[in-house]
Amino acid sequence: MARTSSTPPTLRRDYNSRVAPGLWRRAVGTAAWLRGRRFASGGTQSPPTFGLLLDIDGVLVRGHQVIPAAQEAFRRLLDPQGQLRVPVVFVTNAGNISQCSKAEELSAQLGFQVEPDQVILSHSPMKLFSQHHDRRMLVSGQGPLLENARALGFKHLVTVDELRAAFPVLDMVDLQRRPKTTPLPRSDFPAIEGVLLLGEPVRWETSLQLITDVLLSDGNPGTGLATAPYPHLPVLASNTDLLWMAEAKMPRFGHGTFLLCLEAIYRKLTGRELCYSGLTGKPSLLTYRYAEGLLARQAARRGWAAPIRSLYPVGDNPMSDVYGANLFHQHLQTQQEGAARSCASILVCTGVYGPQAPSPTVPALASEGSPFHGHRDFGFRPELLQAAHVVSDLHEAVQLVLRKEGWAL
Repeated sequence: MARTSSTPPTLRRDYNSRVAPGLWRRAVGTAAWLRGRRFASGGTQSPPTFGLLLDIDGVLVRGHQVIPAAQEAFRRLLDPQGQLRVPVVFVTNAGNISQCSKAEELSAQLGFQVEPDQVILSHSPMKLFSQHHDRRMLVSGQGPLLENARALGFKHLVTVDELRAAFPVLDMVDLQRRPKTTPLPRSDFPAIEGVLLLGEPVRWETSLQLITDVLLSDGNPGTGLATAPYPHLPVLASNTDLLWMAEAKMPRFGHGTFLLCLEAIYRKLTGRELCYSGLTGKPSLLTYRYAEGLLARQAARRGWAAPIRSLYPVGDNPMSDVYGANLFHQHLQTQQEGAARSCASILVCTGVYGPQAPSPTVPALASEGSPFHGHRDFGFRPELLQAAHVVSDLHEAVQLVLRKEGWAL
C-alpha cells in the first residue's frame, strides 16, 4: 500500500515541469533542423531512432574501478573508427566535478572520446533556471563549486566557507574551530538572496547550521529575525539520491540524505515544510527532458536524419534511475511535442540493486511495505519502481536494446 505523505500537495509536484518549457522545445526543434542538413554518417547501418541514457556509478564504474561488462558493452556500441553507432549520453547524479573533467575521466576509463556535452551532471539542467541567475546565492557542496555554479549561469556566489569567515560565531560544533574571541558584528555583508545546493558538503554540521541560519534570517545571518519569514528564500537543489554505490559492500549516504537532514531541521524549528524552487537530477522530469534534447543534438551532428523515438535509460538505482525513467515514460504518453515516444527503464545488478543479495537498506522490488527512498516532493508510486527490464549488467542491457531495435549484435 502506498504510503500517505504529510507533505502538502503543492510541495509534492514536480517543480521542474514549469521551468523553461520553451527552451526545451527550441532545443529539440533546432536539433531536428540540423538533422535535415543530412550530414554524411559514413556507415551502412540505417540511422538510429533510439538513444541510450547511461548512469555512471554502479553501471560503468564502482568507485574508480571500471566494471568489465561496461567495457564489453562499448565494444558493441563503437564502429571501427571508434565512433558511437548510436546517440549516448551519460546521466549521473554526481555533481562534485566539472562537465569537462567528467568527460575526460570517462574517456580515459572507457577508451574512446567522450565529449563534455554528452555528460549530464545532476545540476546541469539548472542552466534553465535563468530567473535565479542574478540572485546572490549561498552555494553548498564540494569540488569545483564556483566553477560549476558559474557554468550554470549563476553570477553572484558566496560559499559556506566564505559565509563562515564573515560570521565565525555561527559555526560552533567543532571546538577547535570556534573563534577564540568574539569578533565585531558585520554590517557590510550583502544579504543572501537564495540557496544553491549542488551536492553533499564535507562538513555537514557547518553547512546545515549556516544554511538554516540564512533561511531563518531571510538572508541576513548576522542579525537574525524574531520570526522566521515564510515563504523563505528560494532553494535550488540537485541530486536527491539517498544512497549511492562505491567500493564498499553497502551503499553510502548521498546528497538526498543531507537534504533529508536539512528538511527535518527546518521543519522542527519552524513547524513548516522546506520548499524547493527547483529540483534537478534523476528522477526529475526536467533531467530527462534535458537528456532528450542532448541526444537529438548529438544525432544531428552525426547526420542521423531519423528522429529519436525510443529512449533507453540504464541504471542501478530503482529510486532514481527506474522511477525517473518510468515517470518520464508516462509523461511522454501525454505529450504531442518532441520526438521521443517511449522511455524504457533498464535496471542492472552491478550497483545499488542486487537481487541475489539485496542490501537491507535497499528494496529489492517494488512491493508492499518497501521503504520509500525517494525525495518527498516526488511522491511515492510503487508501480514506478518496477523496471521494464532487469538484466545482469550493461553488456546485457546493450544486447537487449540492439535486439529490440533490430540492430546487428
